[in-house]
Amino acid sequence: MIQNMGNRFQRKKVEADEDWMTTFADMVTLLLTFFIMLVSISKVDVVLFEQVKAGVAKGIGNRDTVRPIQLLKIDVQDAVQAMKLEDVVAVGTDDQGLTIEFASSAFYEPGSAEIREEAIQPLQRIAATIAAERYRGFQIEVQGHTDDSPIATQVFPSNWELSAGRATRVVRFFADTGITPERMEAIGYADTRPKVPNRDAYGDPLPMNQEINRRVVVRVYPR
Repeated sequence: MIQNMGNRFQRKKVEADEDWMTTFADMVTLLLTFFIMLVSISKVDVVLFEQVKAGVAKGIGNRDTVRPIQLLKIDVQDAVQAMKLEDVVAVGTDDQGLTIEFASSAFYEPGSAEIREEAIQPLQRIAATIAAERYRGFQIEVQGHTDDSPIATQVFPSNWELSAGRATRVVRFFADTGITPERMEAIGYADTRPKVPNRDAYGDPLPMNQEINRRVVVRVYPR
């Protein structure tokens, strides 16, 4: 009888010692559910995520991690600097990946979607950089933007056609250099997404601002 009481006491003691596991499991489940909910309702900042990931790896594991977007940015910046194109090509990042912005005046004739002869080599260099094997998992989105000055030609009845034509022309150019078409898409925004105001408070055009708004943006981001 004493032995049986001893066995029961041992079992209860073991059960009491393991009670914390139930509480811990519940807490982990709640945390997981919370983070899944956050991800489902929020837009993930890929660039920030890479930076946090690298920081955690450096702080905990004392090791550097390769950040593909940062590497691509460095490679493209090196190409732009080597060709001395800093005045007409801007390299940056947004919340999804890399952005490469081309000033339309340096790459197209006014009112045209044909690429200038002097712009072909720079585009080839940038295309070759993006096409590198280690960046094959990245998507490419080419955006065309115009100012708000109306255009009405036989080829381009409005700025919608012009912006789409310029974006499409870059996509075709990239495809001709060997970039897989499935990785790319072309979007024409016309004058709906200006970087700066096209006109002043009196409605008069601001030529310098309009020139800034005439651009083609190549966004490169992970699939």
